[in-house]
Parts: sequence; structure tokens; C-alpha cells
Amino acid sequence: MGKMSDLPPVSCPDALESGRMADKLARGRMIVALDALLSKRNVTLAAKQLGLQTPALSRLLAQLREELGDPLFVRSGRGLVPTPFAEALRPKVQALAMEIDALFAPKLAGVPKEEPFDPRWNVPRDTPVPPLEVRPADLLEGQPSPRELSAKLEELGRGGSAHERLARHIGVLGIAGGGHGRPLTSEEAEEAMAIVLAGEADPVQIGALLGMMRVRGATAPELAGFVRAMQGHVAGRLGGTVRADVDWPCFTSPNYHNPPWFFHAARLVAQAGHRVLLHGNTGSGATAGRYDLVASALGIPVHATASGIRSALAESGIVYVPLAGLAPQIHRLLGLHSLTQLRTVAFEAVHLLRPADSRTSLLGVAKPSYRELHRDTARILGWKHMAVLGSVRDVAQYSPFRPASIHRLAGGEAEDLVLPALMGEPPATPRPRGTSLEYWQGVWTGATRDARAERIIIATAAFALFSLPDAAGTGLTEALARAEALWKARPAR
Repeated sequence: MGKMSDLPPVSCPDALESGRMADKLARGRMIVALDALLSKRNVTLAAKQLGLQTPALSRLLAQLREELGDPLFVRSGRGLVPTPFAEALRPKVQALAMEIDALFAPKLAGVPKEEPFDPRWNVPRDTPVPPLEVRPADLLEGQPSPRELSAKLEELGRGGSAHERLARHIGVLGIAGGGHGRPLTSEEAEEAMAIVLAGEADPVQIGALLGMMRVRGATAPELAGFVRAMQGHVAGRLGGTVRADVDWPCFTSPNYHNPPWFFHAARLVAQAGHRVLLHGNTGSGATAGRYDLVASALGIPVHATASGIRSALAESGIVYVPLAGLAPQIHRLLGLHSLTQLRTVAFEAVHLLRPADSRTSLLGVAKPSYRELHRDTARILGWKHMAVLGSVRDVAQYSPFRPASIHRLAGGEAEDLVLPALMGEPPATPRPRGTSLEYWQGVWTGATRDARAERIIIATAAFALFSLPDAAGTGLTEALARAEALWKARPAR
């Protein structure tokens, strides 16, 4: 007879079953915790809602991250920002949480469970008696309950007119009761924006959609859906694919008064043999065509048709595309700012428009949380390369006199760089007589010497060269030297 140690291990069915049930219990707690975190986007508030201590919920969040293999949330100035993976889980998690609520709804409402029939005390009745009809105290006269509204929205989602479908998406954002409103999925956001761009949305719907998203804050899947709709709208107008190396959005406010030195930098990048497509606008009023004038003054072609853009890129290596000519409907959508003075998610989406099939995009984003939002959106869109220049707003123009950050995708991988000030700021050059445009042109031609402006132009061109896909292994110092040489060799006239 063999020893006990020689015998094969014997599993205990009861122990295995007990372990499986314990796992189910733990995962159930995690689902409820994740639903609260997605709703509140704040650990302390979510813990209060669940009746837990904040450290206990933090431990549950750590377990969730380990189980699901994703950070789930990143911190920002507006609280916890869900990752794209967490946003993808949101509909399923909320559905599971609602099912749990529905299962215990009678108990939670204070309605006792039905007792078994006892012939000693109860006399069965043949006629059913409906419960007393009451209106919940928290509902206005005629207001549907959250469950009724959810069912109605689901019914509308199966078809209907553009108004009805857009109403469903707006309703999903704002369902009242229990915090079960949710962000749109990428597909829902794409359909909503497509309806707006097709001119089929009611003005009230546009205000409700953009206003509600502004209050809550757009997610990366929502932003990606808006961008896809905008790209589809533009592709339908261009009627063909346009290819470039550098996509350079420049959508700035009419109140943006910094000289657009980035146009000079873009010319240096084109001079190096890279095709550069600038696109944007400067508001929707009388100043909307400011960059059309600026580009023409520097000899940069201005086009809004596929054939014109292709010809300019082939002949000059650079082109400026005004949004008003490329996509009037998007231009008018941004123009709503003059009625509300609010910056909506449409402003964020248009920076990621990328009308050409470009190898990389250069963005300027001032808000820290928006830098990751734009990069996460780019990953959802399938981009492999892009660079977000921090500390500047709306356009990538690099000032080397103060610290900056670069948040980029390189081969699809996220990378963050923190850059110190590269040099001291030269003293301001006294302005000679003449217009700002003449001064701006004079820096390029050499008629005006401005050391500060020249350093900004060279640093911005270096940032662009450094961000190109084929610049792997090239540091910013080498890119600065290359940009310096291009500046000295520029065709001054």
C-alpha cells in the first residue's frame, strides 16, 4: 500500500462550489461599485451612495482594475474620467445594476411579499383586485417614470424619423432617476451628429444635445462618434481621398490675437519635403476669413475642393483649407457660440477632423484633462501618430521660453514628454509703423528682425518635424537644428 503522500490529490466538491459562490458574490459587489463610480465619477460620492467608507470603495476599485486588466478611471480636474474600456462597459454595467434594482423593486418599495394561502384564515377570491392607483410623489403631472421613459426610448431606437432617433439619443443622456442616464456610445454619437449635419435636427434638439454633453463632459467614445460623422460629411463633399503628411488644425477664437507664427513654421516643414494641410477658421462672423488672408499673404494656396487641395499639395507641398468652404454646416454649427458664448463638444471634435488621410496630426490643447481625451479619441479612431502640445490653446504653436508638455501617439502607443524652457526669452522688438500683417510678413522676408518671433517659428517647426512618424530616434535637439537650417535657407521672397 502506498503512502498517503503518494496518492493523487482529491478535490472537495463542496469547497470548489463554495469558492465559486464566493467569487460570484465578490463580482456582484464589484458590478454595483463600478456602476456607482461611473455615475458619480468620484470615489467619495460613490462610497456615500453605497453606504461604504471611502477606503473600502478604493479597495473595490483596485480589485476591479486587477480583475479587468484596465485602469478604468484616470484623475482629472473634473473628477474621475472613465477610460475608453470603462465607457464601453458602461451600458452593460448599468443594465446589470438596473436588473438588480428591478429584482428587489417590490421589497425596496415597502410592499410585503405575498404569503402562502392558509385555509384557516384566508378565503380565496375569484375577482382580481388591482392595486390602489397612486402617482409617485416625485413625478410631475403626466411625467413618465424612468422605466416608462426607458421603454419609450428603446422603442424609438428601433426606427422612426430623424427627429425621433435624435430624441432617443438626447433622452439617453438625461434619463432621470437613480443616476441611470449614461453617455452615448460611439455609434449613437455618430448618428446624432450625422442627423445634425444633414440638417434634419430641430434647433431645440441641437441645443439640448450639445448643452447636456457640455454639462456632463464628453467622453472619448462620444467625441470619436462626432468626429466620424464630421469626417463622413466632409468626405461626401470632397468626393475623394486626399493624402498629406501633416494635419495641422487651426480653429481659433476671433479674440485670439497672438500672431500666427505657425503658418511660417508650416512653410518650413513643407520646405523640408513634407505635405502640410492646414485647416480651420477664426470664428463665424466678420473675422471668419482671417486665416484665408494670412495664408494668401504668405503664398500658401487656399482651396476647399479635393482637386484644388491635391494640386496645391503636389505643387507647393502646403495648402490652407477654410472650414467655411470645406463644410459650411460644421462652420455654422461652431457659429452657435455667438448665441451662447459656450464652447461645446463640437469645438473639440473639429480639431480631430483630419480631412485628409494624414500621417500625423498636430494639436494645441490647454486643459490637462482634454489632452488625454483627445489622445484617447485618436486611439479609438485608429490613429497611429498624433501629438498634442500642452500649454497652448486651439493651435499647435510652440513657445520655447516656458515649460511645455507633449502628449502623443507613436506607432499607436501613448507617450508623455515634459519639456523645460529651452531658452530665455529675447527682449521684445519695437514695432515699426505699418499693419500687423505687414510686420508678420516682414519677419518671413527678413525685412523685419524679431528674435522672439524667429525662435517661436523655429521651435514650432521643430515640434512638427519631431512628431513625424519617420522621425523615430530623432530627438528634439536634432529637430531644432534641422528647423534652424530650414529657416536660414527659406526663400525669403
